[in-house]
Amino acid sequence: MRPTLSMAGLTVCALCLFAFAAGVPSLAQDHHGNDKTAVTTTTTVASEPEKKPVALPADSITEGSVTVAGGKTIAYKAVAGMLTVGSSDAQDATLGLDGKLLPDSGIDLPAKPEDQPATARIFYTAYFAKGADSGTRPVVFFYNGGPGSATMYLRMGSMSPVRVLTPDTQHQFGGPYKTVPNQYSLLDTADLVFIDAPGTGYSRVMGKDAFKSFYGIDQDAAAFDRFIRRFLTKYDRWSSPKFLFGESYGTTRDAVLSATLQQHGVDLNGVVLLSQILSFDNSADGSDGNPGTDNGFFLALPSFAATAWYHHKIPNQPAELEPWLHEVEQYSIGDYASALLQGADLDPTKKAAVAAKLESYTGVPQALWLKANLRLTGGEFSKYLQDGSDTTTGRLDSRYEGPHLDPLSASADYDPFTESIEAAFMSAMNTYAHQTLKFGENMTYKSSAREPGWTWDMKHNGPGGGQGSGVNVSADLAYTMKVNPKMHVLLMGGYFDLGTLYFAATYEMKHLPLPTSLQKNISYKFFPTGHMVYVNEDALHGLHDRTAAFIKENEGGQ
Repeated sequence: MRPTLSMAGLTVCALCLFAFAAGVPSLAQDHHGNDKTAVTTTTTVASEPEKKPVALPADSITEGSVTVAGGKTIAYKAVAGMLTVGSSDAQDATLGLDGKLLPDSGIDLPAKPEDQPATARIFYTAYFAKGADSGTRPVVFFYNGGPGSATMYLRMGSMSPVRVLTPDTQHQFGGPYKTVPNQYSLLDTADLVFIDAPGTGYSRVMGKDAFKSFYGIDQDAAAFDRFIRRFLTKYDRWSSPKFLFGESYGTTRDAVLSATLQQHGVDLNGVVLLSQILSFDNSADGSDGNPGTDNGFFLALPSFAATAWYHHKIPNQPAELEPWLHEVEQYSIGDYASALLQGADLDPTKKAAVAAKLESYTGVPQALWLKANLRLTGGEFSKYLQDGSDTTTGRLDSRYEGPHLDPLSASADYDPFTESIEAAFMSAMNTYAHQTLKFGENMTYKSSAREPGWTWDMKHNGPGGGQGSGVNVSADLAYTMKVNPKMHVLLMGGYFDLGTLYFAATYEMKHLPLPTSLQKNISYKFFPTGHMVYVNEDALHGLHDRTAAFIKENEGGQ
């Protein structure tokens, strides 16, 4: 197995994906509005087990307004708070909404912290439009991925009432960072809830076997399921149209969580998948760790081609990207896939012809394709595309570039995109939480749950069927769509994303174990950007418009 990509910035939202091949998942001024804040002093919540329950920080309730595109001004209430969930439904039943044990729970906490039941205190920010009918107004639950990543990227970059400004395709200066009112806020269509996964942001895990209880595919989905149901109860939103919006590993969570919610009596109106991955063998590096499984190689070709087109590495480069990409897609699943599937039986003359065609689509020399046995990983492509100028191409957004760290490395050893945006989002989140939301004083906001010894349980047993040789949660999404045939799915992503491939995501949708009639419930939208499509303002505008239309189309269960 060739080396896989290893990046420095493991905390960005999609940090999912390059390390799965190695077996462990790794993918303006503050807007205050008319703040009226009801806050009490907050308390630091440690990640270590507590000897006895500690009261949650009080909800911080502020008010503001945002003017969206078209000139409509929306007044809203923002709630920054925490909900506590146990490691099981039975334990949840003993917890009040404040996270304390109920007086009649009948449970005496053990004296030793390590013997206490595992719980997670989950931080969220909810935005409610004032004057709306909460019974009929849609509510959307947002989360990033990782796994182990906080939701500061969607919260501070996409469709909340504010967003941080970052220069597209450039590494920003080290400050000051500017957060501005977000004219593309989805508050014009729905109420919004941004959730930090256990162990990220201000969320913490504690108690006996806490890490094992929340850090895994099924454990994570179970925690989000319990959080959402407790949220619906706390804010009396059970009758609201409900939508999930996950990014990166958040789309993996989408699939499992949708099935888990369905089994607990929650019919979703829709699921939004942004920068999707459901089967990890379909990543640009996944097949490299699983010989004989070539999906990741041929499904990566269209994104390699889009990247080469962007950096002007294509001989006789076409003027328009999308029509040419359709040609590349057909070659990918045709002659290229066929050549890979033949393995050692591939005729040398045919192999040379395929390598030449790959050079014409990617700009990477035919000789290198032959040396790689027609199989380049995402990390290798990022290293070699602009190798002649000692330039590493971005991974999660391949429009970005930066100097090689090690000119002799076999694969890209960092992601210029991640390094370009991480500091701005971290700074903006801390400033916004403290100054505008009035939450988090003396608390540490963790962009990632990762720490020494951190692991993620990759075992999965979903209602759609058992797990095969690799992580694949497609059956979970298919299960939800079959038992809830009114639910719709919106898949979106970026052409220049080498972490979650747009063509692989499409391939996954086309191969869901569904009746053909249910394929009509899936719609698609792709942008000429990367993994976090919203770092480009034009794409953010389109992301808002398509998501808003999707919600309006499905808020009545049509």
